[in-house]
Amino acid sequence: MSTIDDLLAHNRAYVAGHGHRELATEPALRLAVLTCMDSRLDLFGALGLDLGQVHLIRNAGGIATDDAIRSLLLSQRLLGTRSIMVIHHSRCGLEAFEEEALQGELEGAFGSRAPFRLGAYSDVDADVRATVRTLRESPFVDTRDVRGFVFSVDDGDLREVSLDEGLFETL
Repeated sequence: MSTIDDLLAHNRAYVAGHGHRELATEPALRLAVLTCMDSRLDLFGALGLDLGQVHLIRNAGGIATDDAIRSLLLSQRLLGTRSIMVIHHSRCGLEAFEEEALQGELEGAFGSRAPFRLGAYSDVDADVRATVRTLRESPFVDTRDVRGFVFSVDDGDLREVSLDEGLFETL
């Protein structure tokens, strides 16, 4: 059996033990979380969440890309979310490279640089603030209730980042 066949077998067992329940389309906690795609982040476990409670918007670094802003706009305008948590994390892969160096490698390998920011950073707190700043500057996102955090991949601790300190610094 292939890995995909194994996963399909797991799904059949999941369906058999899961039963039918209909969840509302709108997240029960009226919360959207913008976070990283890193597989070490178990936010359902760490935050005590269940299915149907929040929208999780994930990308490399949990940055406020155009697509993340699109998702937040739809989450708020169509599905009733009101609060936003920005959650970045310790030991992120985006801390492990230099943006300009990787863009140069891409240009050498493909003949052009990526037309988007890759998201490299060196200070996780400053990056949380930069993400919140980008959200606040967007006319499409209601940021009256937005908070930023850093998740420790080593022990699961969630630490709040002061958004006032250095909010307008340039990264």
